[in-house]
Amino acid sequence: MIRLQIKAPLAGWAMALSDVPDPVFADGMAGDGVAIDPTSELLCAPCAGEVLPLSAAAQHAISLRIAPGADLLMHVGIDTVALNGQGFECLVQVGQRVEVGQALLRFDLQALVERAPSAVTPIILAAAGKVVSRQIKRAVAVGDELMELLVESSATTQDQACGPRLTRQFNVPFEHGLHARPAAQIVAAMRGFHAQLSLRAHGRTAALNSTVALMALGLRCGETVEVDASGEQASAALDALAGLLAPATLLAPPSARPGKPATLPSNASISAVTAVHGKALGVAMPLLAEEQDIVEQASAEEDSATLLQSAKRSVLDHLQHMLAGAHGEQADILAAHLELLQDPQLQDEAERRITEGKSAAFAWRAATRAVCAELNALADPHLRARAADLRDLERQVLRVLAGEAVDAKRELPAQSIVIADELLPSEFMRLELSQLAGIVMARGGSTSHVAIMAASRGIPTLVAAGRAVLAIETGTPLILDGDTCTLHIDPPSAKRDAVSRSLKQQAERERAELAAARAPCLSLDGVAIRVLANISSLEEAERAAARGAEGCGLLRSEFLYLDRRQAPDESTQKREYLAFAKALGELPLTIRTLDAGGDKPIAYLPLPAEDNPALGLRGVRTGLRHPDILNTQLRALLELKRAEQIRILIPMVNDPDELSQIRDRLDALAGEIGLEQQPALGVMIETPASALLAAELLREADFLSIGSNDLSQYVLAMDRGHAELAARLDGLHPAVLRLMAEVARAGAEAGKKVSLCGGLAADPQALPILLGLGLRELSVVVSAVPRLKAQVRRLALADCEALARQALAKSSAHQVRELLRHWQPSTLATLENVG
Repeated sequence: MIRLQIKAPLAGWAMALSDVPDPVFADGMAGDGVAIDPTSELLCAPCAGEVLPLSAAAQHAISLRIAPGADLLMHVGIDTVALNGQGFECLVQVGQRVEVGQALLRFDLQALVERAPSAVTPIILAAAGKVVSRQIKRAVAVGDELMELLVESSATTQDQACGPRLTRQFNVPFEHGLHARPAAQIVAAMRGFHAQLSLRAHGRTAALNSTVALMALGLRCGETVEVDASGEQASAALDALAGLLAPATLLAPPSARPGKPATLPSNASISAVTAVHGKALGVAMPLLAEEQDIVEQASAEEDSATLLQSAKRSVLDHLQHMLAGAHGEQADILAAHLELLQDPQLQDEAERRITEGKSAAFAWRAATRAVCAELNALADPHLRARAADLRDLERQVLRVLAGEAVDAKRELPAQSIVIADELLPSEFMRLELSQLAGIVMARGGSTSHVAIMAASRGIPTLVAAGRAVLAIETGTPLILDGDTCTLHIDPPSAKRDAVSRSLKQQAERERAELAAARAPCLSLDGVAIRVLANISSLEEAERAAARGAEGCGLLRSEFLYLDRRQAPDESTQKREYLAFAKALGELPLTIRTLDAGGDKPIAYLPLPAEDNPALGLRGVRTGLRHPDILNTQLRALLELKRAEQIRILIPMVNDPDELSQIRDRLDALAGEIGLEQQPALGVMIETPASALLAAELLREADFLSIGSNDLSQYVLAMDRGHAELAARLDGLHPAVLRLMAEVARAGAEAGKKVSLCGGLAADPQALPILLGLGLRELSVVVSAVPRLKAQVRRLALADCEALARQALAKSSAHQVRELLRHWQPSTLATLENVG
């Protein structure tokens, strides 16, 4: 036996074969394996092997000989044989030896979604052996571990012949020839007979125990074949085969298209990943992208190059016009789109196709999708998310080429909850936002540009909800609950009425909280709690001050580095940081140094490929590896000469040695500048190591800031972008709380401030426990500042401390949440479960 490791050949959602919408694969007729619902458009080799022949019609599939007698079949989509190879481009040749990760097949995912019953791609072991382990019900990137196989070291033969040898002729009755589905069904049916069977056609022979071998014959509908059979059940096997080859006997292909899955029942619910917290009550407004009909060849009178340049210029002018009035995240995204639109590689790709006689629309679409396929094959989620920007630009330019206005608005009915496979930034900007209640995407991620834009406007958003949401009909009542990561479909009227009343009460409460936002934030027993804001744009800085924030607890400096071709210089950084400081007036400003790597890769910052980027070169590790970039940023911060206002925060520090290296750099740079007073230097507590070493870190650090998102992820060993684990990744888990309590205690003993930023800081249920742990500084999204300050004023710290002690004694996040649900403070204050 041979043990083989199989990597994911596609990015997407890995699932069990039993979940594939085709009984041939779901029932194991074709063999055992795993399936992937793809988000990328490039099929790569999951292991080393030799490319095997398949029929000319099977351009949608690749088979590899991965060991003697062992074949691995990768079938892109369901019933894709009906596409006749359209949208598929094979990148290898029969007999070619390929290595793991090598590109095998490029396909048009959008066309596949529109025209095939499903894009789900089975990866099947077509040999004797078994799957000993598999990774399913999770998102995978190309190259991730997918399954482990145990296969025979040589081909397994059928039963040895005994008895007479029989031969019979049959006609192939299948519309698309002997492709994967009928081949797999025939092989599965013949397994039950003690007989040796082989099929002959075109001078070639294939055993009826191999789906791949049958497909390789390339048999078309109506062709005549001969089947030889020997063994004690040879005659019975041929009779059964005759029945199978009768028209309409085998299982029909699935008919449900992915754009319209089976209708969901009333009062159903779908789990997703929350990109923006909050609740929304509204009606479904599906925005399903439609593939534009495009002529491939340019007409004799068409000047494709001029047409494309004109369309691009229209989009460019529109983006520049919008950028002039944009702020914050929207401005950053528009600037990134401007850069991409003028990218020379993209232009060269399109021009090459135009010189081959292609139309302007075809050349532009082919160019953008070629680059998208490369991006989608990458492991880093941030880079994969940038493929959405290219698809966005593709659609914008194609709309102009089709004669549409570049700035046409998309009207929405009141209280619309938009449903989309993947909403793109330009599509978001075209929406009538005053009518938009929420967003749900089948794909997408929390790092996508639309998720960021929705967050800046407080629009509740769910992503990675799966293709089932695309079945929701227009006008269906919905409840989007970002706090529980759930979409409720056509809920009972009583439930809708209850949510409606809750949202109205919440709106009234928010108006009262905003009116009192500038008042001092004191607990019932008179303890001052400082509420700061997390900001990423000047617009947010101005809003933070207006909404009562007592400063900025976290300014993520990545906005200066992403979507650039080279690192920002010292003067650029100094100018940007100074603008934030002035926007906040005299309020404190905490600037986190560059946190690159992991889910925030930067094009001009060369980092090695990593199997697990979240545990690799992130945060301070990246800065120490690239001292020129780190030194430039530190010098820019020192040159502000605002030591009383500015605080410098270092991400992903594990131990005092890393912090000492940063302190030494600051001292040296301050000496070069002639600066006597330096800004306060702090550490992000994001790993168990830094939490356990908080007391030691505070000997060097001036303050600590707990990053609840990453700390929870690393303590609980759960990816915070994982759809299935989203509900279990809870910062109120006792293991996380105990580490935060140790950090708060270390800060109190050292007489230094400890703050908390991240999603947990803004969780209204968590607030009394956080205060009870000893935290006196919280940094939250701007919109949450007034509500958090109002809630603090209703709490007494003595009650909070008693509650925290009970929470620390629990053994699960569920138990802590239950404790909160039943908690009644002994004072007159009451905990309101906001949201």
